[in-house]
Amino acid sequence: MIELFASDTPNGKKISIMLEEIKFPYKVTSINLTKGEQFKEEFKQISPFSKIPVIKDKGNNKSVFGSGAILIYLAEKSKKFYNKENKLDIDQWLMAQMGLIGPMIGQYHSFYRFNKGKSKYGEERYFKITKDLYKNLDDRLSVSKFLACDDYTIADIATWPWIARHEWHDIGLKKYNNLCKWYNIISERDAVVKGYNFMGAGDIPKS
Repeated sequence: MIELFASDTPNGKKISIMLEEIKFPYKVTSINLTKGEQFKEEFKQISPFSKIPVIKDKGNNKSVFGSGAILIYLAEKSKKFYNKENKLDIDQWLMAQMGLIGPMIGQYHSFYRFNKGKSKYGEERYFKITKDLYKNLDDRLSVSKFLACDDYTIADIATWPWIARHEWHDIGLKKYNNLCKWYNIISERDAVVKGYNFMGAGDIPKS
């Protein structure tokens, strides 16, 4: 049994989608970020930077923090979505999500979605970066069915929830044919639909 400590964010959805994909039994413990539950001492003991998500693997009494590390851990444990032949490419695209796609789009959410009008510079900067990321991903997907290779991997699982908020971005997902096709293929997977709604709020991926 895996216990998933998370909130209803792209990083939380990465892990719920992965757990649904590999069909591991799990339970969700909600961490309310608006109430500061991530700063409680008991949570900091398993998440030293007070960030979600975290998992506890009841089978071996291990905890893992950091969504990228969790995806690798679950992939290696299940032997799925992390094939040896493409491991280097998977690692590169996973790290691109962790170090660039997630943080930069997250900043755009902060300035444009949650604090609109407070910083024109911030909104314009992160709009441009997010638009460039859409183009980068679209270019990659013009030569590869999925991000790392022609197989669906944890790199796709990590990236997809950030693009799933495309309506927030006002960039126009449908302008990017390859990215849009990739997004729609993944959004139709049963595990993705179920994992996306892991908090039971009725979330449905939008095309």
